[in-house]
Amino acid sequence: MIPVPPYPLFLETRPMIALSKRADALAESATMAITAKAKALKAAGQDVIGFGAGEPDFATPEHIVEAAQAACADPAFHHYTGVAGNEELRSAVAAKTNEMTGLDYAPSQVVVTNGAKHAVFNAFAAVLDEGDEVLVPAPYWVTYPDIISWLGGVPVAVPTDETVGFRASVQQLESYCTNRTKALLFVSPSNPTGAVYSPEETRALAEWAAEKGIWVITDDIYGDLVYGESRFSSLVGAVPELAERALVLNGVSKSYAMTGWRLGWMLGPPAAIRQISRLQGHMTSNVSNVSQAAALTALTGPQEPVIKMRLAFDRRRKVMYEGLQAIEGIECCEPEGAFYAFPSVTGLFAREIKGKKLGSSMDVADLLLSEAGVAVVPGEAFGAPGYLRLSYALADDLLEEGLGRIKHLLSRS
Repeated sequence: MIPVPPYPLFLETRPMIALSKRADALAESATMAITAKAKALKAAGQDVIGFGAGEPDFATPEHIVEAAQAACADPAFHHYTGVAGNEELRSAVAAKTNEMTGLDYAPSQVVVTNGAKHAVFNAFAAVLDEGDEVLVPAPYWVTYPDIISWLGGVPVAVPTDETVGFRASVQQLESYCTNRTKALLFVSPSNPTGAVYSPEETRALAEWAAEKGIWVITDDIYGDLVYGESRFSSLVGAVPELAERALVLNGVSKSYAMTGWRLGWMLGPPAAIRQISRLQGHMTSNVSNVSQAAALTALTGPQEPVIKMRLAFDRRRKVMYEGLQAIEGIECCEPEGAFYAFPSVTGLFAREIKGKKLGSSMDVADLLLSEAGVAVVPGEAFGAPGYLRLSYALADDLLEEGLGRIKHLLSRS
């Protein structure tokens, strides 16, 4: 029996010791919060259709699962690997990246991370000093500015809108560049807009960054999910000398439906990779050995599941775009990549629906959830008030049902 101390373990009268200001400054991820709220409402018995999640609704392909099961049964996978990942996986990552970029990365230039989000943190941690500015085209994924700020950097939003297809130009970047600009963040295809930069646009931005001598952090996580006439184009591939000051991020979560396996990676110049490996050695050490075995099979095994998922997303993309365009007060650019639509809802402002007057995209998101049982993410989370992000990574019947609910609620008739 454990002896009971003669005093309380926690003295309620003692004032709470303050937590760090740095940790307290971090905002909750809006996308994760919306997803959690939708799940909580479902668990409480409410009929909610979630357009908020940024993950495929497909199961991880069976041959990948089988590789993980085999690894679980093999004692060789019950131990640490090197901090940067096992050599076979790093070789496969280098090969995939070389195919996407046309460059010649060596396996030693790869660090395997605990998801691509971890790679984002490592990249900015390696590059930024206090007060360094990062050019972040907006709309942006919710995590980028928070990580930059938490590390002492300054995120500088470069605003874009539907009139330019949510793509930043060299002229815009030049106007926001200062003597404190340390890096450019480049994301194509984009979360949250689904925008894809053309090869010509990509080359122009790459040449500008190379001329400025700044770092580039390029997040290629949606590079396999491009549709129609659009094509993925690599920033470092467009101007190879830029690779000396570039960190390339990617992972298996989106293309292979492996969000829960938590495996991403980054590639860069040798000096940066050595520094990032040291950092990761103190933070997390290596990624789960079993997840590494699964990712190796994903990259080197049959690619038909990737093609099948891309075709499904393309079909849903068209349904989403046409459905949103048919709703009065909503205007939407046709998404070209990833699995998101990013419609403007400013045409709904000043309307009153169900006794609620709409004045922001947050108002619209609240209305859709409370009155239609549809969860979306308001544009404020992405630095773009007046828009909503809707993921079409959900089953076809739910997609059509959700769009129908939105149209019914917002119809004037």
